Amino acid sequence: MGIVNVTPDSFSDGGRWLDPAAAIAHGLRLAADGAAILDVGGESTRPGAAAVSADEERRRVVPVIQGLTQAGVRVSVDTMKAVVAEAALDAGATLVNDVAALRDPDMAALVADRGCEVCLVHMRGEPRTMQDDPHYDDVVDDVRAFLTARVEVALAAGVARERIVLDPGIGFGKTVDHNLELLDRLDELAALGFPVLVGTSRKSFLGKIVGRDTDDRLPGTIATNVLALARGASIFRVHDVAPVRDALAVAAATLARTWTTPAETMTTSRTTTSTTATRTSRTADPRPSSPSRSSGSPSTPTTG
Repeated sequence: MGIVNVTPDSFSDGGRWLDPAAAIAHGLRLAADGAAILDVGGESTRPGAAAVSADEERRRVVPVIQGLTQAGVRVSVDTMKAVVAEAALDAGATLVNDVAALRDPDMAALVADRGCEVCLVHMRGEPRTMQDDPHYDDVVDDVRAFLTARVEVALAAGVARERIVLDPGIGFGKTVDHNLELLDRLDELAALGFPVLVGTSRKSFLGKIVGRDTDDRLPGTIATNVLALARGASIFRVHDVAPVRDALAVAAATLARTWTTPAETMTTSRTTTSTTATRTSRTADPRPSSPSRSSGSPSTPTTG
């Protein structure tokens, strides 16, 4: 999943793709690099980010989504607002990436009515406050309980189970230790039976570990995505598609003892939806299972 931020204030690339033509060109480059889906967002969710009106958010994302879908690229919309999600779906998006996990009272009904996919993300509080002294009894247990409850909300509204993706919300109201614990025990979330999306790309906890600025965190991003793959994640939201995709392809080949040529993988990624790809590419690890690890099996990363 390639990131297309149409914002002036995102933590990594804010302001670079505000012009719709520039954002579309950037998205098409990410697709050429192997992204199977592009996540278009018009409101920054970095810690401390200011809220954006629905009208402004729509103005930013709709032309970009239209341009990308007209070019044949699959698009998700990164939004917490049902009215923005509705406009994005009208423009051709097929997945709603909701960091608020259906807190907008109209979002669940919209997703159910449209039959689109939805990603439910764990976030403590809201972007402006989420990093104010976050604490948990057990971060994995708490995140798992939250996501299980939000799945029930989605199902009760009529969202099909196979349309639901889960995201533990790395960096959304978590300390460095919380983020590392979630990555280490990601298989406990994968055991819920839904595709798991991870978004660690260039995030500040990597900088705190390696002491590098935002644009120099690619090695850390690769490491976290490879670890997430081994623990059952199957969708990887990143800024740097090509190098992460290559790393995941090698990791998947090693874990599953099988591999495909780049041409075969590219063909698969462009002819399947993200949920279909994660379902059909999941394969059992032929190695003996570790007694310290529960049942999240590795997945071939066809979603880039």
